[in-house]
Amino acid sequence: MALDRGITKAAEGLEGLSWNVVGHTYTPKLHSENAFIWHALIPDGTFVPPHIHPVQDEWITLLEGALEVEFGGDVFRAGPGDTVRMPMGVAHGIFNRSGTAASCVFGVAPSRRLFDLFCALDGVTDPEELVRISALHEVDFLPPPAE
Repeated sequence: MALDRGITKAAEGLEGLSWNVVGHTYTPKLHSENAFIWHALIPDGTFVPPHIHPVQDEWITLLEGALEVEFGGDVFRAGPGDTVRMPMGVAHGIFNRSGTAASCVFGVAPSRRLFDLFCALDGVTDPEELVRISALHEVDFLPPPAE
């Protein structure tokens, strides 16, 4: 699929889409074979568990609020204007522990199956189902740490 020219308005998603994924609101802004970009509203106290994108680089640019991104034992804190780089094949988890909602723009390249994954995950609340569906779309969640 080729990139269409034009503008995606601030309050709109492509094709009027918006998804609820793990309590976050994701609104697609750009989608082609080469890249997928979406706006995310991430409430305080929510997170995306550690996972790996084996075939995509991912990034986040913070607009408002703050996020913590964990790479194994390393924690990186990002605030407005910062860009977090998450290379393909590197496990990362994304956490909002800031006390306020975070607004940011995510992107992946190439887009691969992530757009379809968000369509499939919209409203899914069962963690096992989320992990199963994600694995079918090239996103691998790590098992929870042993207690």
